[in-house]
Amino acid sequence: MRIPIIAGNWKMNKTTAEAIELVNVLKEGMGDTDVKVVICCPYTVLATVKKAVEGTNIKLGAQNMHWEDSGAYTGEISADMLKEQGVEYVIIGHSERRQYFNETDETVNKKVKKALEKALIPILCVGESLEERETDKTFDVVKEQVLKALEDVEASDMKNIVIAYEPIWAIGTGKTATPEQANEVIAYIRNVLKEKYGEEISEIVPIQYGGSVKANNATEIMNQSDIDGALVGGDSLKAESFLGIINF
Repeated sequence: MRIPIIAGNWKMNKTTAEAIELVNVLKEGMGDTDVKVVICCPYTVLATVKKAVEGTNIKLGAQNMHWEDSGAYTGEISADMLKEQGVEYVIIGHSERRQYFNETDETVNKKVKKALEKALIPILCVGESLEERETDKTFDVVKEQVLKALEDVEASDMKNIVIAYEPIWAIGTGKTATPEQANEVIAYIRNVLKEKYGEEISEIVPIQYGGSVKANNATEIMNQSDIDGALVGGDSLKAESFLGIINF
């Protein structure tokens, strides 16, 4: 049985003091949840958040990493640097990285493979634009993204991967795919995995939904047959909202 994973993507938000304040409120409100909770915070507060979540079931995640171990890559962070800070998860291929920083399916693939090599769990993001949705290209786009991202990834590694379906048109817009729309695409992604790796592997990979997930729609989203959690943006920055999603 796949355990739901609720991951908060703080993006470029939270100073050290703000991070500590938010994590402390989350710890008080979480209780004994069976849901896996991951906080993907900025590099600058990784060590702070790691210390703050000690003794809880909250895991630490980063929002990006480079595919090389070291080198002349100004401003970049390596997998080893993340591991040193206690990071266990790393978001790879978020649509904002693709849109603003020229991430490609090829660089996403390199990062996925490096994360697996370094025993980090990649949260692999895929999703279509509004134009692609309106021209009935959703399945083609998502399939291509999944297959290119997982090129040369062995079946044995798939137990250490999380996939997040994030329709680009629903990120930060207030628009949300209906639970049925989200589940349809996620079921399709699972079928793509089945074709590539077989049914047994496809059934163990957690596939999250991301895109304006809020406390008031989390239960309906999470009750869908193939949705195994949420990658939460803006509402992960507010303790009450994020707790509402965790405790769906």
